[in-house]
Amino acid sequence: MDTPPTTDTPLATGRASMRDRLQSFGKVGILIVLMLGTFAFLTTGMSPEPARRDAEVSRPGAVQRTSATGAIDDLDLPGQVSGTASPREAAGSGSETVQFALSRQWKDQIAAAGLEAAPPADWLTVCRRLSLALVGSGMSLEEVRLLERVPEDERIQRHRDALLRDPRFHDYWAERFTRFYVGADEGPFLVYRRRRFRTWLSDQIASQRPYDALVRQLITAEGLWTDRPEVNFYTVTFDSGDEQPDPIRLAARTCRAFLGLRIDCVECHDDFLGNVSMGDPTWMGGEGDFRGGTQQDFHGLAAFFTAAKAKGLQGIRNSQAKYHYQYLYETEEEEVAPEVPFRRDLLPNSEANDRKRLAQWITHPENLQFSRAFVVRVWTLLFGGPPSASVDDLPLDESPHPMILTLSHAFIDSGYDMRHLIRLITDSPAFRVDSQSPSGEGAFEITARHEQAMAAFPITRLRAEQVAGAVIQAGRVKTLDRESSLLLQLQQFGSRNDFLTRYGDLGEDEFERETATIPQRLVLLNGKLTSETSSWNPVLNTSAHVGLFAADEAAVVESLYLANLNRYPTELESEHFAARITDAEIRRAAIVDLVWVLLNSSEMAWNH
Repeated sequence: MDTPPTTDTPLATGRASMRDRLQSFGKVGILIVLMLGTFAFLTTGMSPEPARRDAEVSRPGAVQRTSATGAIDDLDLPGQVSGTASPREAAGSGSETVQFALSRQWKDQIAAAGLEAAPPADWLTVCRRLSLALVGSGMSLEEVRLLERVPEDERIQRHRDALLRDPRFHDYWAERFTRFYVGADEGPFLVYRRRRFRTWLSDQIASQRPYDALVRQLITAEGLWTDRPEVNFYTVTFDSGDEQPDPIRLAARTCRAFLGLRIDCVECHDDFLGNVSMGDPTWMGGEGDFRGGTQQDFHGLAAFFTAAKAKGLQGIRNSQAKYHYQYLYETEEEEVAPEVPFRRDLLPNSEANDRKRLAQWITHPENLQFSRAFVVRVWTLLFGGPPSASVDDLPLDESPHPMILTLSHAFIDSGYDMRHLIRLITDSPAFRVDSQSPSGEGAFEITARHEQAMAAFPITRLRAEQVAGAVIQAGRVKTLDRESSLLLQLQQFGSRNDFLTRYGDLGEDEFERETATIPQRLVLLNGKLTSETSSWNPVLNTSAHVGLFAADEAAVVESLYLANLNRYPTELESEHFAARITDAEIRRAAIVDLVWVLLNSSEMAWNH
């Protein structure tokens, strides 16, 4: 009988060696397949040629997308997706009437100023405005190519509705709201969780919670700041030293955030300079009787918040309001009863819970200042600046702009539907108009008067987070969102935070109009983010993907313009840069240079 070979025989050694080589080859093969799959995933959407429209739609509400492997995928598009529109919009809701009024008021204002309006902006410009306003970045090359497959007259609406469903919108606007609800600082240690508060706001926006209900929940919040995130609206003020909510800070924040009023100056003395007017404006349905603000106005409002008491592990609990304050020129403290500074007839009777009474007064449908403040806030986010001098100092004795007043009433009528308001504003001619006059014979100079009269879309500098978002997205062919790989999301998070630290962030005063500083320009010119975004990285970056897969040099230039500036290059620009790439000794270096130039162009850093 043959003896089986031992482990040290040549035959056994050969088999073991072969098995090791196969295992090694298998690991390498798997790694190569994963790398190729990742590369194919990242380069999806690179095709510079729009798809034929006669074969683009496979089912209602969807367009076809060709993947890198040649498969056809269905991409959901808004408009025919159940649950997209609010109940009011589904029923008709009089949106056409509101739009007619807005259009008429817009035309009347321009005519009264003796100006000529700029022409309507093209679809790419409007879509870029929407992306900057709703998700804080420009469009990806993938988004542009997919929109090219849709009939042109549907592109803006589809892009907007897709953004309103996008988790990026929920997160981005939650951060914007967090800033004016609780500020941009991290607040007191242990008892304040800003991140949980922001996440809670994101969930409320995603669930389409009516704005008035959201505010009432904030004002009446109870519980621990960990399991009831809305309670952080109170705990952020705990740094006053007594481990209790600070009624003075809460009164000032409430007026500024929910009513668009700054009454901080009457905390210490009555208004002697006419900066704070209280009363019942005729535009709000009152008698038009105005008076100067007093200390009693401020501290009567603060008294409501003494009903919120911190009780150890029970968190914030409701109690009876009890507030004492020593007014200017008085010799001792006196008890201050809870009272509101205007439209006191809208305040519920004293039998109700004090904080609940305040919440009901703030959100009362006849308290038009509440709706006005939110409309101005949303307008500012969409346009990059407020319609008047300020975003949170809206005097009662000054009538709102007619368009703002129309939108305020429409917002109330919609049941305080945020998305309905966004659609109304972004459908208005003021949002769709161009920032420049027509070329040729009908050209005219655009001045500050045109922007003030809304005859031209205002040119505003991008805020720090928008610059970061636009640059980071420009470096990727595919849209960066929650569906992106964890590695890309972590890289995006780190790059954004590093850029904001170096570039500077205005915090809750982010709408202050300031010019770019020299250090900010240097961060873009020589900074790490710009360098990494423009570099030739075949695995990640747009520059390499375009350079490797575009059909010709003209297609390279077009794709890079779309990815960075969200517009097509002019004929002169296309010819110039295509020739430079063709004549370059090192082609990849010329492409990288073009991306660097586009990232540092003035056009990139402005909303227009």
